[in-house]
Amino acid sequence: MERADENLLPAVYKEVSAAFNAGPTDLGYLTFLMNFLKSIASPLAGVLALQYDRPAVLAIGTVFWAVSTGAVGVSQYFQQVAFWRAVNGLGLAIVIPALQSFIADSYKDGTRGAGFGLLSLIGSIGGIGGSILATIMAGRDYWGLPGWRFAFLMVAFLSLLIGLLVYFYTVDPRKVSPSHFGDDEDHHERSHLIGNGIFPPQSIWKDSWIAARSVMKGIVGSLPWTAVVFFTMWFELIGFDNSSSAALNSMFAIGCASGSFLGGVIADRLSKYYPDSARIMCAQFSAFMGIPFSWILLTVIPQSVDYWSAFAVTLFLMGITISWCATCANNPMFAEVVPPKHRTMIYAFDRAFEGSFASLAAPAVGMVTEKIYGYNAKTVNLENGSVAGAYALSRGLLTMMIVPFGLCFLFYSPLYFVFKRDRENVRRLPSVKEQELI
Repeated sequence: MERADENLLPAVYKEVSAAFNAGPTDLGYLTFLMNFLKSIASPLAGVLALQYDRPAVLAIGTVFWAVSTGAVGVSQYFQQVAFWRAVNGLGLAIVIPALQSFIADSYKDGTRGAGFGLLSLIGSIGGIGGSILATIMAGRDYWGLPGWRFAFLMVAFLSLLIGLLVYFYTVDPRKVSPSHFGDDEDHHERSHLIGNGIFPPQSIWKDSWIAARSVMKGIVGSLPWTAVVFFTMWFELIGFDNSSSAALNSMFAIGCASGSFLGGVIADRLSKYYPDSARIMCAQFSAFMGIPFSWILLTVIPQSVDYWSAFAVTLFLMGITISWCATCANNPMFAEVVPPKHRTMIYAFDRAFEGSFASLAAPAVGMVTEKIYGYNAKTVNLENGSVAGAYALSRGLLTMMIVPFGLCFLFYSPLYFVFKRDRENVRRLPSVKEQELI
């Protein structure tokens, strides 16, 4: 549901643009607001996870995003949409790090790639459903309500239902195996100090920074993933109808879903033979493949509805190969270089570092498209497509995809030197007690 919620707005960019007379830059700011709030508020998930069970934290975040999603569906002004998208980002900020640490605690070393890959696969299925649902419904009215608004209300209701189910029926792995994290006396002492308002000591933030630096090299790799929110709008500017655009997005999403799981499994297997470098090599391969596929998709294939099959095959293969980094490297490596009780905070810092930077990509695509390549929202025909508009948007996308993919490939290289050292430092901790937060 989290991925379905994220994909709703990009899937109906054209309808939102028409309803509020908004151009690509304005639409990019909506994505920027959500992603920026989702990033800077992520450490809140780490703080909440110290005081509450993670199922409760997940439920709180789900309620936030459910309410805000429904509010977007009934908004009458662009400023209202912007406000509620920001609130939506706050809800996602609470959920994502808690969920990632939940998965990390549920799998052992050497299998976490598959675990995170499975999470990504399931999330991608939800994203496909949300994108298809919104794109197809956008062209119709339901009981006098525009289809895109009805889609937001429906996803809000389902999200609220899922949040309640998580709260009542999900068990935190820390409850199942408390000995994994320390003895009861230490846990009681920590809970007592936190309950009295004593903030976690400075060492937490220091250790979090030490762990996070090993993956900050790949921060720029998140820029293209924010830029691709314009794919649906680009397809429709080319001239594809809602159903064809939804199908193309589905091919890309299916490729990403399969690739994220495949990348995690491949990295798990290779890490048994090359524990210090396999995950990094897999991540570099995935980042590099984004360069040729972006070039082929955005410049080589003629921008015509006659080439739907070529777009579909390229998007599918692109999705399979460029979606490895998080599941094959970033998320499993986090779990190996930090003590268990730091994980929620570390994943929160990851979201803060990567997301706040990547959130600039969407408005950047809009500005490049409008200022450099001449896209004009007032002259573009959103109903029947626009050759000039599609060309301008494709060049904006190309700029914000090829350069970050190349930098991401290069920035992973220092991990060959620091990953082994940081992992061994954690393994040399003399006792489980030293893995406690305080």
